[in-house]
Amino acid sequence: MKRTLLLLTLLTALWAQSNFQYPPLYLVSIPTAGTLPKGSYTLELLLQNNGGILPKLGVGLTDHFTIGMSFGVQRFIGEERTEVSKPTPEVQVKYRIFDETESYPALVIGLDTQGRGDYNDEKGLNRYDQKAWGVYLVSSKNWNLLGDFGLHLGISKNTWENDDNDEDLDIFFGLDKALNRDFALMVEYDVALNDDQDTTNDLGDITFGKGQGYLNAGLRWVVAPNLMLELNVNNVTLNHDRADYSNREVKIMYSASF
Repeated sequence: MKRTLLLLTLLTALWAQSNFQYPPLYLVSIPTAGTLPKGSYTLELLLQNNGGILPKLGVGLTDHFTIGMSFGVQRFIGEERTEVSKPTPEVQVKYRIFDETESYPALVIGLDTQGRGDYNDEKGLNRYDQKAWGVYLVSSKNWNLLGDFGLHLGISKNTWENDDNDEDLDIFFGLDKALNRDFALMVEYDVALNDDQDTTNDLGDITFGKGQGYLNAGLRWVVAPNLMLELNVNNVTLNHDRADYSNREVKIMYSASF
């Protein structure tokens, strides 16, 4: 009986062993306290709604310091005219202040200027459908519960996408759970405190957050040791009037060393 229990325990541990090379830098959209190892990089391609694409490059300068850039293109696929979100790339910077220990979570300070969706520069708005995180502080803690299990909590401040007169801090949190060696489930919630004012009267038919926040979920698949694929469902809460259904996206990630 003892041998059977030991064998089942070993098989469970092997089954739950993750093929992910490093902690996630982001869940579906929220940043985590994960950073890239020194001398590694990731190339990411997000396939968005309405034929949009968002390529992103991240580089690990040290084990604690990661930089990156991204460049959104709207209606890249389809019959409509292709438009770039902004003429200059957006930037991402992450520095891990404290490493994770058995007792304490990891802590990262970062900057991310990349918002989600279309960039709206009409009527003096100058903002994305979903604002960029801006400057943020995020904490992450991981456990081994029949596979990796992580909790993430952060606070952020966007100081430039505030032409809608909503300048509040924002709060976000999420979790990721390895289902087996190849698949992980991610769930996150952005409270969107900086995007919950009723601006319909001022902006006509342009509306953004309705105060319900953004609930997102995703499934990450390790196709190969250096290739991952995500299937994401965003805005389950239908947090703006233009959303009749949740937004589905596909993300492709390739990682390597140099």
